[in-house]
Amino acid sequence: MHGFMHPLSGFDHQLVMILVGIFAYQLGGRALWLVPLTFVTVMALGGLLGVNGMPLAFVEVGIALSVIVLGAVAFGVKAPVAVAMGVVGLFAVFHGHAHGSEMPLDALGVAYGLGFMLATALLHAVGIGVGLLIGMSSKTLGDNVYRAVGGLASIAGVALLFGYI
Repeated sequence: MHGFMHPLSGFDHQLVMILVGIFAYQLGGRALWLVPLTFVTVMALGGLLGVNGMPLAFVEVGIALSVIVLGAVAFGVKAPVAVAMGVVGLFAVFHGHAHGSEMPLDALGVAYGLGFMLATALLHAVGIGVGLLIGMSSKTLGDNVYRAVGGLASIAGVALLFGYI
Protein backbone atom coordinates (compact mmCIF):
# COMPACT_ATOMS: atom_id res chain seq x y z
CA MET A 1 0.00 0.00 0.00
CA HIS A 2 2.89 2.38 0.77
CA GLY A 3 4.28 1.96 -2.74
CA PHE A 4 0.89 2.40 -4.37
CA MET A 5 0.15 5.57 -2.43
CA HIS A 6 3.53 7.27 -3.00
CA PRO A 7 2.90 8.39 -6.62
CA LEU A 8 -0.65 9.37 -5.67
CA SER A 9 0.44 11.51 -2.72
CA GLY A 10 2.64 13.97 -4.58
CA PHE A 11 1.30 16.58 -6.97
CA ASP A 12 4.55 16.52 -8.95
CA HIS A 13 4.37 12.76 -9.48
CA GLN A 14 0.67 12.84 -10.38
CA LEU A 15 1.19 15.60 -12.89
CA VAL A 16 4.10 13.92 -14.66
CA MET A 17 2.42 10.53 -14.84
CA ILE A 18 -0.68 12.09 -16.38
CA LEU A 19 1.43 14.17 -18.78
CA VAL A 20 3.22 11.01 -19.93
CA GLY A 21 -0.19 9.55 -20.78
CA ILE A 22 -1.23 12.70 -22.64
CA PHE A 23 2.07 12.69 -24.55
CA ALA A 24 1.61 9.03 -25.48
CA TYR A 25 -1.93 9.72 -26.65
CA GLN A 26 -0.80 12.65 -28.80
CA LEU A 27 1.87 10.53 -30.49
CA GLY A 28 -0.54 7.63 -30.99
CA GLY A 29 0.24 4.27 -32.54
CA ARG A 30 2.94 2.26 -30.79
CA ALA A 31 3.76 5.23 -28.55
CA LEU A 32 0.44 4.69 -26.78
CA TRP A 33 1.94 1.73 -24.94
CA LEU A 34 5.71 2.13 -25.50
CA VAL A 35 6.05 5.55 -23.87
CA PRO A 36 4.24 4.62 -20.62
CA LEU A 37 5.93 1.20 -20.54
CA THR A 38 9.33 2.88 -20.86
CA PHE A 39 8.51 5.24 -18.00
CA VAL A 40 7.36 2.44 -15.69
CA THR A 41 10.33 0.20 -16.52
CA VAL A 42 13.01 2.87 -16.14
CA MET A 43 11.27 4.21 -13.04
CA ALA A 44 11.56 0.74 -11.49
CA LEU A 45 15.29 0.76 -12.22
CA GLY A 46 15.58 4.21 -10.63
CA GLY A 47 13.65 2.84 -7.66
CA LEU A 48 16.25 0.09 -7.25
CA LEU A 49 18.95 2.75 -7.15
CA GLY A 50 17.06 4.66 -4.47
CA VAL A 51 16.27 1.60 -2.34
CA ASN A 52 19.93 0.57 -2.41
CA GLY A 53 21.09 4.03 -1.36
CA MET A 54 22.86 4.82 -4.63
CA PRO A 55 23.21 8.59 -4.87
CA LEU A 56 21.65 10.50 -7.74
CA ALA A 57 22.30 14.20 -8.00
CA PHE A 58 19.53 16.75 -8.41
CA VAL A 59 16.59 14.37 -7.97
CA GLU A 60 14.12 17.12 -7.03
CA VAL A 61 15.39 19.34 -9.85
CA GLY A 62 14.98 16.44 -12.29
CA ILE A 63 11.42 15.90 -11.10
CA ALA A 64 10.57 19.60 -11.47
CA LEU A 65 12.20 19.71 -14.91
CA SER A 66 10.14 16.68 -15.93
CA VAL A 67 6.97 18.64 -15.23
CA ILE A 68 8.26 21.64 -17.20
CA VAL A 69 9.45 19.63 -20.20
CA LEU A 70 6.49 17.26 -20.37
CA GLY A 71 4.16 20.24 -19.98
CA ALA A 72 5.91 21.90 -22.91
CA VAL A 73 5.59 18.66 -24.88
CA ALA A 74 1.86 18.78 -24.29
CA PHE A 75 1.87 21.88 -26.51
CA GLY A 76 1.59 19.37 -29.34
CA VAL A 77 5.18 18.39 -30.07
CA LYS A 78 5.39 15.47 -32.46
CA ALA A 79 8.48 13.45 -31.67
CA PRO A 80 9.70 10.13 -32.97
CA VAL A 81 8.72 7.33 -30.61
CA ALA A 82 12.37 6.57 -29.75
CA VAL A 83 12.98 10.21 -28.75
CA ALA A 84 9.80 10.24 -26.65
CA MET A 85 10.90 7.04 -24.93
CA GLY A 86 14.32 8.55 -24.23
CA VAL A 87 12.86 11.72 -22.76
CA VAL A 88 10.38 9.96 -20.48
CA GLY A 89 13.02 7.38 -19.56
CA LEU A 90 15.44 10.09 -18.46
CA PHE A 91 12.86 11.66 -16.18
CA ALA A 92 11.63 8.30 -14.93
CA VAL A 93 15.02 7.68 -13.30
CA PHE A 94 14.48 10.69 -11.03
CA HIS A 95 10.92 9.72 -10.13
CA GLY A 96 11.94 6.13 -9.45
CA HIS A 97 14.87 7.19 -7.30
CA ALA A 98 12.55 9.40 -5.24
CA HIS A 99 10.10 6.51 -4.79
CA GLY A 100 12.85 4.06 -3.84
CA SER A 101 14.76 6.30 -1.48
CA GLU A 102 11.56 7.18 0.39
CA MET A 103 10.52 3.56 0.93
CA PRO A 104 9.46 3.05 4.56
CA LEU A 105 11.69 0.73 6.57
CA ASP A 106 8.79 -1.62 7.31
CA ALA A 107 7.81 -2.02 3.63
CA LEU A 108 8.73 -5.08 1.59
CA GLY A 109 10.83 -4.01 -1.41
CA VAL A 110 9.09 -6.06 -4.09
CA ALA A 111 5.58 -5.22 -2.88
CA TYR A 112 6.50 -1.54 -2.54
CA GLY A 113 7.97 -1.50 -6.06
CA LEU A 114 4.98 -3.26 -7.58
CA GLY A 115 2.71 -0.79 -5.79
CA PHE A 116 4.36 2.31 -7.19
CA MET A 117 4.59 0.74 -10.64
CA LEU A 118 0.86 -0.09 -10.61
CA ALA A 119 -0.14 3.39 -9.40
CA THR A 120 2.08 4.93 -12.08
CA ALA A 121 0.51 2.79 -14.80
CA LEU A 122 -2.96 3.79 -13.60
CA LEU A 123 -2.00 7.48 -13.71
CA HIS A 124 -0.66 6.95 -17.25
CA ALA A 125 -4.03 5.46 -18.17
CA VAL A 126 -5.74 8.52 -16.69
CA GLY A 127 -3.44 10.68 -18.82
CA ILE A 128 -4.34 8.73 -21.94
CA GLY A 129 -8.01 9.29 -21.08
CA VAL A 130 -7.38 13.00 -20.55
CA GLY A 131 -5.53 13.08 -23.87
CA LEU A 132 -8.56 11.50 -25.53
CA LEU A 133 -10.89 14.09 -23.98
CA ILE A 134 -8.59 16.94 -25.00
CA GLY A 135 -8.36 15.44 -28.48
CA MET A 136 -12.15 15.34 -28.73
CA SER A 137 -12.41 18.97 -27.61
CA SER A 138 -9.67 19.93 -30.06
CA LYS A 139 -12.03 19.13 -32.92
CA THR A 140 -13.98 22.25 -32.00
CA LEU A 141 -11.37 24.32 -30.16
CA GLY A 142 -8.25 23.40 -32.12
CA ASP A 143 -5.01 22.72 -30.28
CA ASN A 144 -5.68 25.50 -27.79
CA VAL A 145 -6.73 23.03 -25.08
CA TYR A 146 -3.45 21.09 -25.41
CA ARG A 147 -1.56 24.39 -25.26
CA ALA A 148 -3.45 25.56 -22.19
CA VAL A 149 -2.94 22.27 -20.35
CA GLY A 150 0.72 22.19 -21.31
CA GLY A 151 1.26 25.80 -20.34
CA LEU A 152 -0.37 25.32 -16.93
CA ALA A 153 1.70 22.19 -16.33
CA SER A 154 4.93 23.98 -17.26
CA ILE A 155 4.05 26.86 -14.92
CA ALA A 156 3.45 24.31 -12.15
CA GLY A 157 6.86 22.79 -12.94
CA VAL A 158 8.55 26.18 -12.57
CA ALA A 159 6.74 26.66 -9.25
CA LEU A 160 8.00 23.22 -8.14
CA LEU A 161 11.53 24.07 -9.25
CA PHE A 162 11.58 27.23 -7.15
CA GLY A 163 9.83 25.63 -4.18
CA TYR A 164 6.50 27.44 -4.40
CA ILE A 165 4.57 24.16 -4.55
